Amino acid sequence: MTWDEDLDCQGLLCPLPVLRARKRLIGMAPGRVLRITATDPMAQIDLPHFCAEAGHDLINSRTCGAVTTFLIRRA
Repeated sequence: MTWDEDLDCQGLLCPLPVLRARKRLIGMAPGRVLRITATDPMAQIDLPHFCAEAGHDLINSRTCGAVTTFLIRRA
């Protein structure tokens, strides 16, 4: 899967990954895909919850070691 923008949240703790994702998604056109990489374990809970609340589509999330990658399609 390809993405349109990339957001590196590695090393950031809750709630910063969600806040930065929200800010980036606001500036994106609907239908565009944002890839987020995060190391905070809470991001695995917070980002899917944020997507459900905001109406964005969480396409995929994958964890490899300490890094979780999320693909989110803007609503």
